[in-house]
Amino acid sequence: MRWRFSTFEGLLLLLVVAAAGAVYAWIVYGTGWLIGATYALFMCTPIIAFERRIIFRRLNRRIHTFSTPVFFVASLAIYFVLLDIGYAAAGLIMGMSGVMNDHWMEAMLPSKTVLLFALAISGSLVFILRVRELLGRDVFLSLLTGRYRRPVQEERVFLFIDLAGSTSYAERNGDLRMQEYLGKLFATIADPVLRYRGSIDDYVGDAAVITWPFDRATNNAACIHCVFDILEMIDADAHRWQKEFGEVPRLRAALHGGTIVAAEIGLDRHKITYFGDTVNTTARLEGFCKTLNHQVLISADLARKMRLPHYVRVEDLGEHAVKGRGQKLGVLALRAGGAPAPQLAS
Repeated sequence: MRWRFSTFEGLLLLLVVAAAGAVYAWIVYGTGWLIGATYALFMCTPIIAFERRIIFRRLNRRIHTFSTPVFFVASLAIYFVLLDIGYAAAGLIMGMSGVMNDHWMEAMLPSKTVLLFALAISGSLVFILRVRELLGRDVFLSLLTGRYRRPVQEERVFLFIDLAGSTSYAERNGDLRMQEYLGKLFATIADPVLRYRGSIDDYVGDAAVITWPFDRATNNAACIHCVFDILEMIDADAHRWQKEFGEVPRLRAALHGGTIVAAEIGLDRHKITYFGDTVNTTARLEGFCKTLNHQVLISADLARKMRLPHYVRVEDLGEHAVKGRGQKLGVLALRAGGAPAPQLAS
């Protein structure tokens, strides 16, 4: 799991850490809030960087393969080491700059109380960020603010991505191997989705459902860039896929947008769910990928609402009847390369 968040969120996170250090210094010593904030930043930032896999990536991936009890103990040990290093670095810098007059041993060696407080703060932040990543940024904020406690009608774009040939792969290699394959694939998909500010709404078997607010998806054709970035990443890593899993993933993708109803449902487990013709139509459109023999399809209605990327080539496949939908749907095929795409935006 790799966290990604905006500059604003990053600054807010650092502000919370600094404030916690300042409050601790004020409560314990009655002064030195600036020194407390500095120590807190130096101690907690390495833990956040470690959890984001900015530092010690291999170690992070390694401990995530452990069983839960071993993972917990290993994480705790790593946190204590990082806290000690951060505290020592802060003490050394402030001692050399003359901010503190304490002996270097006192400035660089934290007390048990300081360690426990820093561990509590950083652990709480890590827990919150993990929940945020588990639910997705938009869903996390929506659940936190109660935005969808009552059904809300809004405009959204959906992307359905399906793995072709998954059944035959499972038959050849077994279900456990299939799950490893899907896990790697969904992890690959996650980075472009986050980069283009989308949200993975659900995983359904071998398919992923991704969504954006309409304006965010159509601004600079973010949803289309996302699709082709995913395909490009898989193609660029084809040798590794072939070596590790015996084949390179073949994906089918469909894009459509429109009005939906969003609502928070569930009692023990809450979830934001989207209802409406738009979701069903996107699923049907993804099914056309197989029957029409094209990898990426988009509804003509959605394509007209944005300026298509210059590297995308468009083929008009005409109108097709969609089960459960009164009107026929205009369908376009997209692929990279060739002449610049004709601009369909109205």
